[in-house]
Amino acid sequence: MKTKDKIFKDPLYNIVDFEFDNKVANVFEDMLKRSIPGYSSIIATVGMLTKLYSQPNSNYYDLGSSLGASALAMRRNVVHPNCRVIAIDNSEAMVNRSKDIIGMDNSETPIDIFCDDIRNFKIENAAVVVLNYTLQFISPKNRDKIIQNIYDGMKSGGILILSEKIIFEDTELNERQISRYHNFKRLNGYSDIEISKKKEALENVLIPDTVEIHKKRLLNAGFKTADVWHQTFNFVSIVAEK
Repeated sequence: MKTKDKIFKDPLYNIVDFEFDNKVANVFEDMLKRSIPGYSSIIATVGMLTKLYSQPNSNYYDLGSSLGASALAMRRNVVHPNCRVIAIDNSEAMVNRSKDIIGMDNSETPIDIFCDDIRNFKIENAAVVVLNYTLQFISPKNRDKIIQNIYDGMKSGGILILSEKIIFEDTELNERQISRYHNFKRLNGYSDIEISKKKEALENVLIPDTVEIHKKRLLNAGFKTADVWHQTFNFVSIVAEK
């Protein structure tokens, strides 16, 4: 049974910058489901796209893997031999919990799990790379380099699936989408206090880009295409093909 996310429920909770610590790891499944619109559809589509773009003798990367949902979706949909999935996250709490979850799955394709910084990890021989809600937590000055590293380590015909929270250049549109998103969270049981406190905790940690910046970064790295395939409010997912 999933533990319910009540981290920001206490009105006296002292706000600090958001961290992926043990407290978050223990409720993260519930937090994802109630905080990211379309999350289950995105994970399902990671599996579908893995099957479509699977190549033999290849690696499949889940960068910022948290509890390993994308890694498992890839693992279950690799259709060629001599492949492996590589899951990387810099949170020890997330890595430890993901090992327990992945350990309960008996699919054949092996998964290697690393506690590391994706900025230091070389991508090699990749058919599919997933970067779900990870780039937004990395300093903007390092984002171009990370995308270039992914492109350089990818096989021809490979894809990057990039999912992110975004901002809009149009201020009024941005505010409308944030308002709609907050209502989504209310409908999922979060109070106004919880919404406000989490927003404050993320303010200095999660720095979103516009879709236009994401697309430009992907195309500048060398990707042939960068297509938005999913959007709900201020959350998008992009598929970029090499």
